[in-house]
Amino acid sequence: MNIFLFAFNAISPIILLILLGYILKKINFLDAGWFKKGNKFVFRVCLPVLLFMNVYHIKSLEEINWTVVIYAEIIILLMFFLGLLLVKTTIPEDRQKGVILQCVFRSNFAIIGIPLAESLGGTEAMGIASILSAFSIPTFNILAVIALTMYNKDENGHKASLTDTLKKIVTNPLILGVAAGMVVLVIRSLIPTSAEMMGSGNEAGELIFSIRNDLPWLYTALNNISKISSPLALIVLGGQFDFAAVKELKKQIAIGTMARVVMVPAIALSVAIVLSTYTNLFHFSPEVYPALIALFGSPVAVSSAIMAQEMDNDGVLAGQLVVWTSIASIFTIFFFVVACAILIPGFTY
Repeated sequence: MNIFLFAFNAISPIILLILLGYILKKINFLDAGWFKKGNKFVFRVCLPVLLFMNVYHIKSLEEINWTVVIYAEIIILLMFFLGLLLVKTTIPEDRQKGVILQCVFRSNFAIIGIPLAESLGGTEAMGIASILSAFSIPTFNILAVIALTMYNKDENGHKASLTDTLKKIVTNPLILGVAAGMVVLVIRSLIPTSAEMMGSGNEAGELIFSIRNDLPWLYTALNNISKISSPLALIVLGGQFDFAAVKELKKQIAIGTMARVVMVPAIALSVAIVLSTYTNLFHFSPEVYPALIALFGSPVAVSSAIMAQEMDNDGVLAGQLVVWTSIASIFTIFFFVVACAILIPGFTY
């Protein structure tokens, strides 16, 4: 019951902020123009800074559990290709295919996943989740650009070329934010600590230079922008949400929601348990599973709706999927945690 309450408490603020945006639009406190500009501001400024800070806060890449990272990346790619098959056979509308496809493989790991991993498995699970974020978030965003581009057509009815797709990948603000964070993280790993400079061999010394310590004004500004990113994205999403669209999109919503919060975590966790139990390919300690639940069991990323809107896909459907996968995940996260507690020796929560 504790994990159910945690899931409810983690998801409820998301729903409430979406509802706030919806109400502000309904009472004409904020108009459609404000939400349109807010969408661009979140996509081009706030979310890139948030992703940069998420990567920047990773302590070190030296103690990476490559087994977990490789497994997570393989499953994300597998879900992408399963999603391709799903949308090809069930979704006739091109502008909706990319939206459903990114819903299948892309979770809200940065906002919900890492705190969820910490709640389930403590600091060790949070550490694993933080490392996973450095790899999964860039993968999510690259695949999302591909998903939202591959079905798009220009004025002449032609689909985007490979060159256009690659251009959108390398110029995507979210990918640029992650890339900047990775550059800083690599540079930071090359800078000797104070202890190393003194020849003590103690790697726990303070960094000779860091943004947080030496440029506190810049760090504070970036950190403040990152903090408003998620709340503002949710309010903007609420202002664009349309309850009347639920009836028209109920099939697409059901397909996307079931795939995101049921199919993906079921496959990811069951394969991990089987491989860890019966083969020598992968072996996962109990502390790994909270991070896997967080990575694959979280609802679709809030930024997916912002991104879909900006890339001329079905933004209404994307917003619906954020809302309904978030609500459904309250129950599915609880189910998968209980299942892991039964099936995995040493797994506790």
